Amino acid sequence: MDLLLLSNSAMPGLAYLEYALAPLKAQLGGRRRVLFIPFAGVTQSHDAYTDKVTLALTELDLEITGIHTVTDPLAAIADAEVIMVGGGNTFNLLKTAREQGLLEPIRQAVKKGALYVGWSAGANLACPTIRTTNDMPIVDPGGLDALNLVPLQINPHFTNALPVGHQGETREQRIRELLVLDPELQVIGLPEGNWISVQNGRAHLAGSNPTLLFKAGEAAITLAADHCF
Repeated sequence: MDLLLLSNSAMPGLAYLEYALAPLKAQLGGRRRVLFIPFAGVTQSHDAYTDKVTLALTELDLEITGIHTVTDPLAAIADAEVIMVGGGNTFNLLKTAREQGLLEPIRQAVKKGALYVGWSAGANLACPTIRTTNDMPIVDPGGLDALNLVPLQINPHFTNALPVGHQGETREQRIRELLVLDPELQVIGLPEGNWISVQNGRAHLAGSNPTLLFKAGEAAITLAADHCF
């Protein structure tokens, strides 16, 4: 399977998705037909979200179609060379995808060779569950199980920084709570500006910021920028 799982969509000083252009170009190959899934976007229309992504990726010369505009979404998934899932609210993304019966067709399309590209909520959707999202559960998605395209859980936007005077838990403490209850899990703390590329059964970590691997009962492991697993 081919996957590109990005922590986020924008970096300080860069345009929307600009930092993702290089890894996208490297992994696209000759694929150009993109089916974009905008369902994580709650405060913007699906049309506006699709247009925003299309504009951001202009230089890649892609044919981007929003799944909300097609008459037969399942056929569109099967025909897509790239399935791209944007960030936003993971719970709304999963709820809508489940209600429309898209999860299994997406899974099968990726297994058959479509490139899956997701950032933030889109990266969470590729995991076994969405239990490591940072999002507020604004809707009930009817279960937390997701696409299970990768065996690890990803926490996008990972940071342990807290505002001065803030007394809440750090991100690591929240992840540790999950690992107490489900010690078999492994969680990747993927900071902004980093991504995971999966090709030919191997996952390759990239980006300039320290990425952490969390396991139950063990200290966090810092993964090298070129770590493969």
